[in-house]
Amino acid sequence: MTDLRKAVDAHVTMFNESVRRGDWSAFTATFAEDAVLRFLNVPVGPFHGRAAIAEAYDRQPPDDTMTITSVEETRPQTAQVEFAWDQGGSGTMTVVWQDGQVAEQTITFE
Repeated sequence: MTDLRKAVDAHVTMFNESVRRGDWSAFTATFAEDAVLRFLNVPVGPFHGRAAIAEAYDRQPPDDTMTITSVEETRPQTAQVEFAWDQGGSGTMTVVWQDGQVAEQTITFE
């Protein structure tokens, strides 16, 4: 069983470190081989599989870090996360973990 708050904190910390370094390999390695990544309210994706997710981050990397504002467990192994972009704006993401890896993630831009 995944401790969702710790998992979310680690996921966002790794994301923010990847933004700062410009290297997405450690972050995208946390996704399951058959993971799905979706974005809502932006014309990007969806991406199916770790390789496609890694390629997407390499080709069009995010340039802003985020701060978690709330985390709620909505189902077993599933967190609903509200966040603020550090340069302004907000969003939500739903993250589903399976066997310690991100199996599914949906990010909604507001």
